[in-house]
Amino acid sequence: MPHAPLRRSPRLTGRGRLALLTAGLLAAVAVAVTVVLLRPDGESPRDLGSLTVPEGRRATQVYALADQALGLTEGTTRQAAKDTRLALPAAADGNPEGYLFPATYPLDESTTPATLLAFMADTADERFREAGLDAGARRLGLSAYQAVTLASIVQAEADTPADMGKVARVIHNRLDQDRALEMDSTLNYALGRTSLDTTHEDTRTDSPYNTYQRPGLPPTPIGNPGEQALRAALDPPAGDWLYFVTVRPGDTRFSEDYAEHRAHVEEFNRERAAEGGG
Repeated sequence: MPHAPLRRSPRLTGRGRLALLTAGLLAAVAVAVTVVLLRPDGESPRDLGSLTVPEGRRATQVYALADQALGLTEGTTRQAAKDTRLALPAAADGNPEGYLFPATYPLDESTTPATLLAFMADTADERFREAGLDAGARRLGLSAYQAVTLASIVQAEADTPADMGKVARVIHNRLDQDRALEMDSTLNYALGRTSLDTTHEDTRTDSPYNTYQRPGLPPTPIGNPGEQALRAALDPPAGDWLYFVTVRPGDTRFSEDYAEHRAHVEEFNRERAAEGGG
């Protein structure tokens, strides 16, 4: 999307804040399989409750949630992710981002960071297969890993689940036309932040996750998508949209025409200024 001399750079969406700051507001998909291990004395391990991973959380956030739930020193689960061989595709090169499936996981006194991360990765493999990841990705001319990456952007960008399909269509359309994706969510990932406001200076960030400057998808997922985001990525509705912006919560405008999109961006800027956001 060409830059315009607006107070902020034209944006596709303001989803990043919602995806990463409203912990617990997204319903996590419950995992039906519960693993029960017996102690040497034949008794079941003591139940320690559960850990809920909401959709869209970054791996670093999942590690922090796991450390807290297991009562471990900060950084323990992050280290376990480096030391544990997980069920990941070769393209991931050992990076579990995108494959720590959002769900509710049972915890007991036998749970370790390694077993918990393995459970998440195994669940992702199962759920993604059920969603038809491999065949769907091939149909779209993508690798399975690229499809998960695309789904992670959909998860981060869509203001509501109902918007996911249209967001996915915008991404596909821009890829098909060799346009830069220009997604704030990938730029936020590069900068390790969440923000509704993207400046022209931000878009000059030197990073493979800067989809304002780098064509195509980023090199890895930018979070851990749920099944609904993946299905939207694999089977988006038909449409010619190339732009979108969430003007206000629940009001995302999708456009084919840049002039129309710019008008929506200006309305977004007015809304942000009125609420003291800029």
